[in-house]
Amino acid sequence: MLYLFKVLLIIISITNLFYNNYLFATTYKIFNPNSRVIGNNINFIIPLNNKCSLEYFSAKFQVGITNMLEANPNLDVYLPKSCTKIVIPKKMILPNTLHKGIIINSAEMRLYFFLKDNKVIVFPIGIGEIGNETPKNWITYVKYKKSNPIWIPTKNIRDEYIRNGQCIPKIFPAGPSNPMGLFALYLGNYYAIHGTNSKFGIGLRISHGCVRLRDNDIRFLFKNVPVGTRVQFINEPIKIAKEPNNMIYLEVHQPLSSSKEEFMSKKILPIKINKYIKKFIANNNINIKKFNNELNRRSGIPVIIN
Repeated sequence: MLYLFKVLLIIISITNLFYNNYLFATTYKIFNPNSRVIGNNINFIIPLNNKCSLEYFSAKFQVGITNMLEANPNLDVYLPKSCTKIVIPKKMILPNTLHKGIIINSAEMRLYFFLKDNKVIVFPIGIGEIGNETPKNWITYVKYKKSNPIWIPTKNIRDEYIRNGQCIPKIFPAGPSNPMGLFALYLGNYYAIHGTNSKFGIGLRISHGCVRLRDNDIRFLFKNVPVGTRVQFINEPIKIAKEPNNMIYLEVHQPLSSSKEEFMSKKILPIKINKYIKKFIANNNINIKKFNNELNRRSGIPVIIN
């Protein structure tokens, strides 16, 4: 028993060493322009005597909370159990659209920033809550950028705060307590990609429609995304791709709830299969049983279905 315990400690130490060296490895090389599957998942063991929340591990691995829960549905959000084996979802299918500038897929709560040297950087994001949704089908561009932004909440937002027993100013000054964080990229129509003053919420529906990122992520985008960069919003809970080796991958996420009743319901939300995927299924030899299993499982992890 003592020997097994020592072996377990060694495994955890090695895992933590790997984990610490992997903190900011969110840049993916696209080796083949005909390939849309990138990255590899990480198997990780929650350390002994863990006292950290799921947000801590999500931030360290640069993923969102919802992505972690899709891949590990029984994980405790507040205190993951020590020695639990989990999967860090770092493998994904690139969205089926023009790979240029920034693509924001609300359904998977990820932002893709495509570079000119066949690389893409993927960031977890927080998006709009029910009733204040983030755009789902919109192409715009970065109109301007601002460090230390002020926040001018609408009257509806101020009224919402009042209903919750809080009073906020008409003009929220810049600073660490500002909900927009320290950097913002403005997109028009009152939408922005910005930071946050909270240590929790990336990978959740938590904003009033804007796209939220963790501090280091928005700082990177602020420095590296030029004004005029194309930004596309999509809403694709299902992604499918045929790779150059003829393997067909399917990645399914939980679709966004459209009402509070749907959000609170324990029923599985229906998921819409768009025309592209229907045509793809008709024209390719896939395992329908595997396809349907993934539609129900919704792990957010690419799975081979042929």
